[in-house]
Amino acid sequence: MASESYPPPFRSLNNSTQIVDSDEKADPVHDLEDPIPLVDLQSLKLGKQLGEACEQWGIFRLVNHGVPPTLLSQLQDHAETFFSLPFESKQSLITSPLSYFWGTPALTPSGAALHRKGTLENINLVEGFNVPIAQLNQFQADNHIVASFSLVLEEYGKHLARLATTIFEAMLKNLGLDPIESKSNLSNSTGSVRVYRYPRCSNSNSAWGLDVHTDSSVVSILIQDDVGGLEVLKDNDWFTVKPIPNTLIINLGDMMQAISDDKYKSVTHRVKVNKNKERISICYFVFPGEGSVIRSSKYKPFTYSDFQEQVQQDIKTVGYKVGLEKFKFSEAV
Repeated sequence: MASESYPPPFRSLNNSTQIVDSDEKADPVHDLEDPIPLVDLQSLKLGKQLGEACEQWGIFRLVNHGVPPTLLSQLQDHAETFFSLPFESKQSLITSPLSYFWGTPALTPSGAALHRKGTLENINLVEGFNVPIAQLNQFQADNHIVASFSLVLEEYGKHLARLATTIFEAMLKNLGLDPIESKSNLSNSTGSVRVYRYPRCSNSNSAWGLDVHTDSSVVSILIQDDVGGLEVLKDNDWFTVKPIPNTLIINLGDMMQAISDDKYKSVTHRVKVNKNKERISICYFVFPGEGSVIRSSKYKPFTYSDFQEQVQQDIKTVGYKVGLEKFKFSEAV
């Protein structure tokens, strides 16, 4: 019998072939040993490693990042403990300012559409919760599991704020941008952590934990467990991002692409579920400050709030995020 910890529609995934087929399954994936560029935090000032990774990939693996391995292990342990709780308990324990979601990214409302015959359609095989780090001190957790997890997440958030600032300042330097003028384009007060669990699925060849997308952030910082599934697109080819202990994965998001005048890439990626094991990942997202205007030769001036509003409108009208294309200057005729 399927685990009661899963959202009800996920409980039959391992004895069912109900998942709707996706054209994405036909895409060949390059399963190289480790294709992702490696960047050493201690060598960021040299610039070359970072610049090439941002221009060519929009993603890199960070080493010598200074986050204690014991803290990374604690995060994974706490996440496993929390997700093993009954589904109904998790829904009730995660209260404002935290938010619980399943079946969709945190960007859209929880509980994606189910086909009337009961098959899972247009649904991401993911559950998770979103944690706005700056508001954690407002969160009153009665449950000891959630309370102790919150403390660990708060400590982790401090490390990630440091890393995001360091990486952002190095990228500004590489791009030749004024650090004073650009400072508000990344605000650690916006930092949030999303903790994800992807269920195992016997029909994994046609099931997706997260569909193809780009992040809306300036940067996203990811830790994975030992179960692979993250795939990134480069030059129309898909590559697997291997889980390597004590390394962090840095994704550039849409805001960074705009800030860089399209010199840096907002990496396109997706998450595939595993047929044998569930997968847990933890991602930190950071955005421009409220009211901070992004100015670029490629895009009309906009704030992150403008971008969010456009994304929500796109989801309602066309069913998916269009993103930066909606803000591009029209080409001269």
